[in-house]
Amino acid sequence: GGGGVGVGVGVGGGGAVRRQACDVSPLRRVNQSIYLITTGAREASFRNIKTIAECLADEVMNAAKGSSNSYAIKKKDEIERVAKSNR
Repeated sequence: GGGGVGVGVGVGGGGAVRRQACDVSPLRRVNQSIYLITTGAREASFRNIKTIAECLADEVMNAAKGSSNSYAIKKKDEIERVAKSNR
C-alpha cells in the first residue's frame, strides 16, 4: 500500500494507474468508482440518442446491482484480475 501517495485516476486518466493489489483507501475506492461510472456513462451516451443523464442513471443502477452490463463493474473486475495476477 503506497500510503496514499500519488493520484491514480485523475479525470482524463493520465494512464499512470498502478494496478497492484494493495490496500486502497476508502476515499480512493469511492473516487475510482465514481470515475468509472461517469466514464461508462460518457461512453454509453457518446454513440447514443439517450442523454448523459439517462446513461448515468443506467450505469448507476447496473453498478448498484453488480450487473456486468455496467462499465464500472467490468472495469473493477478487470482491475482486480490484473491485481491478483501481480501479487
